[in-house]
Amino acid sequence: MSSLQKTIEKIKSLETEKKSLLLEMENLKKMADAKATALENDVVALRDEIKSLKILMGPEQPNPNQLKVS
Repeated sequence: MSSLQKTIEKIKSLETEKKSLLLEMENLKKMADAKATALENDVVALRDEIKSLKILMGPEQPNPNQLKVS
C-alpha cells in the first residue's frame, strides 16, 4: 500500500471515528439534560414537601437540638 493510500485510509477511519464520537457526545448531552431536569423536579418536590410540613407544624417550632434542659 502506498503512502497516499495509507493516508486516505487513515482519513476515512478518523472521519468515521469523529462521527461516532459526535453521536456519543450528543447522546451524553441529552442524558445530562434529562438528569438535570429530573433533579430540578426532585428539588421542587422536596421544597413543596418542606413547605407543607412547616404549615402542618404551625408556627415555628424550636429546633430540638437547640432546646436547653434546665
